[in-house]
Amino acid sequence: MTNDLPDDDTPLDPAAMLALLEQQQRKVNNDLIAPVPWILLVWGFAWLLGFLALWSMPGGGNPLFEVPPTIAWLTFVALLIVAIVVSAILGSRIGRGVRGASGFSGAVYGLSWTFGSIAAAGIGAGMVRLGMSSDLAGVLFPALYGLVAGLLYLAGAAIWRSISQLVLGLWLLLVSTVSVFAGLPHNYLVMGLAGGGAFLVYGIVLFIIRARSRQ
Repeated sequence: MTNDLPDDDTPLDPAAMLALLEQQQRKVNNDLIAPVPWILLVWGFAWLLGFLALWSMPGGGNPLFEVPPTIAWLTFVALLIVAIVVSAILGSRIGRGVRGASGFSGAVYGLSWTFGSIAAAGIGAGMVRLGMSSDLAGVLFPALYGLVAGLLYLAGAAIWRSISQLVLGLWLLLVSTVSVFAGLPHNYLVMGLAGGGAFLVYGIVLFIIRARSRQ
């Protein structure tokens, strides 16, 4: 009679255990950031379409067509509200079912998009109340949103040790700074194409990365 253990109960060697742990960690990370590509695409379309609508106002620089100011601003605000609501819903799902520090970090990161956007709007509104002109407001608001987004991606890079998020965060900070020097109305075009376009590209890249990770 032998005392051999069943194959399922045979202890794994250290290398196999390390490989299993790494595989499980990749799965956890992959599930953790599942909503992030969708958040990126939502904000990408909101920035691209919203800022292009503002750039298309009379005297805004669009040589093809013009959008009445009321419609342009309503479009911009509506797109931002949709992006904030969608980000809040998807952000609350980040880290759901994941316990510990990773789940907490993911949830806070996702919800920070909403809180950061609301804070940026509040700061801009306060400056307008203190007498800031409409021209300066048109430059400040987009730059504030770009600043918030850039800093959030730098935070995401630190949490997940992501070089791609680091690059995107630095890019958004650069775009926001350049938009201020571009002035009205060209800052809208800079934020729409360079900022919104960056969101869309990175969202697509994340979809590809997640697809490969599942394989």
